[in-house]
Amino acid sequence: MGEREGESESNNNNDNNNGKGSGLEFVLVHGSSHGGWCWYKIRTLLETSGHKVTCLDLKASGIDSSDPNTILTFDHYNQPLTNFMASLPPNQNGEPDLSEYGDVSELIYGLGPDQTPTSDSTLAKMVLRPAPLRAFKEATFVEGPCSDSVRRVYIKTLQDRVIKQEQQDAMIRRWPPSQIFLSDTDHSPAFSNPRGLVRLLLQAANGVNY
Repeated sequence: MGEREGESESNNNNDNNNGKGSGLEFVLVHGSSHGGWCWYKIRTLLETSGHKVTCLDLKASGIDSSDPNTILTFDHYNQPLTNFMASLPPNQNGEPDLSEYGDVSELIYGLGPDQTPTSDSTLAKMVLRPAPLRAFKEATFVEGPCSDSVRRVYIKTLQDRVIKQEQQDAMIRRWPPSQIFLSDTDHSPAFSNPRGLVRLLLQAANGVNY
């Protein structure tokens, strides 16, 4: 059963206070056609609460000047993320030490037509870029010990008109997360309910066990 955003409000407030003292670090990765800019509300809320936030631009996204027609593989598209991960100090096993970063996962939010503020829709229309479709077509996701070594959670958007409930359920069955959170928002909680999304991110990060 998922945890609904907005429930246990006192516990959520405690999460914010605890996070502020512990200085959590978040790596936020955008979805197709977006860029690091789409996290501006989330970054502001987290940083003013004392957390560190990195918002990456993948290839041909955001202010990265690459031509999307030249991005032919998913690995190339994700190169800024893999370079960042490689720059992290190694842990005792010779792998990047993620213990300070909470859940490192790709959170994909587009623009939903129902709740996202008009000003954000206008901003998106001005800065959205063509996606490198050839790279997406060849993308594969390998299951196994490596993919399961980083804990993942799923935030299910209940009013989503882009990825419908049955599609989200199929994604969850295909690659089960350790925990599911419920957000009564459209496809874009980073825009339509940033404070609620921050609460869920802090809950997820504070629940990480390494």
